[in-house]
Amino acid sequence: MTTHGFTLTAEGPFDFGASLRFVEDWPATGALPTDGGALRFAYCAESDWLPIGVRMTAAPGGAAVATTRAAGPRIRAEVARIFSLDVDGSGFAAVGEADPVVGDLQRRGPGLRPVCFWSPWEAACWAVIVQRSSMHIAAKIKARIAERYGARVTIDGEEHAAFPPPVSLLAAGGLGLPAQKEEWLRGLARAALDGPLTTEYLRSLSPQDALAELRALPGVGPFSAGLILIRGAGVPDAFPGDEPRLFALLREAYGLAEDAPAAVYRKVADAWRPYRSWASFLFRADAYGILDDPPA
Repeated sequence: MTTHGFTLTAEGPFDFGASLRFVEDWPATGALPTDGGALRFAYCAESDWLPIGVRMTAAPGGAAVATTRAAGPRIRAEVARIFSLDVDGSGFAAVGEADPVVGDLQRRGPGLRPVCFWSPWEAACWAVIVQRSSMHIAAKIKARIAERYGARVTIDGEEHAAFPPPVSLLAAGGLGLPAQKEEWLRGLARAALDGPLTTEYLRSLSPQDALAELRALPGVGPFSAGLILIRGAGVPDAFPGDEPRLFALLREAYGLAEDAPAAVYRKVADAWRPYRSWASFLFRADAYGILDDPPA
């Protein structure tokens, strides 16, 4: 393929290999194979909704990126957001110094930053597809939609299907989902085209306002809103108000009562500012088994 290359440099610790290990086990991306050194994926760039193929490999202090079409500043920013390389992480170590629980996770996953969805649009679609479904089944449905309605991009001789952009999904026939979910997805497509479901807009708001606006979108509840904001738009310092799975991890890690109110979890997370999203991600990565095992 004809490629256009650039390098993303991390501010603060970053381990590209740790990101690869996470992606390989992440159902939302279809558990992409990485051959241990490179990540290849296709998506529809939020800047123009046209398909683009991306190959990423490790580079000193960051990552080397090759794309199938010219990557201007907006696409570079998108790829940086996917691996949280658009955030200065040099202060994250201080969070672990103040909170030994987070510090232990940092030591077991040095340089691991949140890995985000290719766009808030794709994060929102995943949030709808996975509702009342297993992640394994949801991943198959999402991949099927990409194969049927998404563009195909050739990267290093292999075809990759990009999840369809909003306009394609609006024009699509049946998606193989319950009617309610299909209606929600089309509502989300209109929101992505109109602007509210975009990285630029969501990151222009305070986390509280962004979560409130997301909850007003079709099919988006508290959990989905947090997923879209944190793992879609890549906001580094947000904490969802109601996320049972994360709360369960925090209960175990901090010895919290089973009936602890949401305010107790928010108080724990306040110590992680301005990296609440990053710390929360480490708890999830640990639950996935991505981090090194704790010492015996």
